[in-house]
Amino acid sequence: MIYPKLPIVFLSTIASEKADATNSQIASYILAHLDEVRDMGIKDMAHQCHVAVSSISRFCKEIGLRDYAELRELLTGTELFFEESSLDVYTRHVQDCIRQVATSIDLSSIKQLCLSIKEHERVAIFGLLKAGTVALNLQVDLLMLGKQVYTQVAYASQMDYLDQTTQADLIVIFSYTGTYFNDEELRAKKKKLNDPEIWMITGEAREYPAYIDHVILFDSNHDQLSHPYQLQFIAGLIAQEYARLSNCVEDEIK
Repeated sequence: MIYPKLPIVFLSTIASEKADATNSQIASYILAHLDEVRDMGIKDMAHQCHVAVSSISRFCKEIGLRDYAELRELLTGTELFFEESSLDVYTRHVQDCIRQVATSIDLSSIKQLCLSIKEHERVAIFGLLKAGTVALNLQVDLLMLGKQVYTQVAYASQMDYLDQTTQADLIVIFSYTGTYFNDEELRAKKKKLNDPEIWMITGEAREYPAYIDHVILFDSNHDQLSHPYQLQFIAGLIAQEYARLSNCVEDEIK
């Protein structure tokens, strides 16, 4: 089982804003008081966070929810948990999950994605929390190879970027469970999402919306232990293939 999405969105909000920012204060309070907030009205919530009621409503909308009622509804089904294992078992599991990707991923799709990255001037790479860290790592690797791409930690900032995309944009999404586009706010942007070229990298094989142009699949156990390592391995494959592609172009120029 993988992490519940709501805490991930809260953590990305905290990570992307100043500690004293209103949204950061609200997200921090919710994570520290999950049980209490489930039964707390919006006025009490605002009082506990020392903000206005309108700030709570705005926070909910900025993380992709309709209102505070939907936030409480989602919190009802949210539990924090962590999968434990011995150090030896953990080590073997990580090795196995990387081999699982290596034997299941379509390398020709990786090559096709790298060609598309090279061809597009506007490229954005997104993910949430650990997948977002993978996006940041790939951003650095591509910069070292002379390719500048965009990424953002905050979920709200990613939504804002997607809302401004055109046919000139390439979007790469790292989503371990394939649920990145499941939010109501994103589904409402369906017409807008038809504009950019969208690639999703995921371990979940299912039917995806038509606006997702390409899906790179890999076998996965969908557990916490495999989560960051499988995605990071794929990001490494992308960087290596992009380096090879760049070197081939340089050789042709010479």
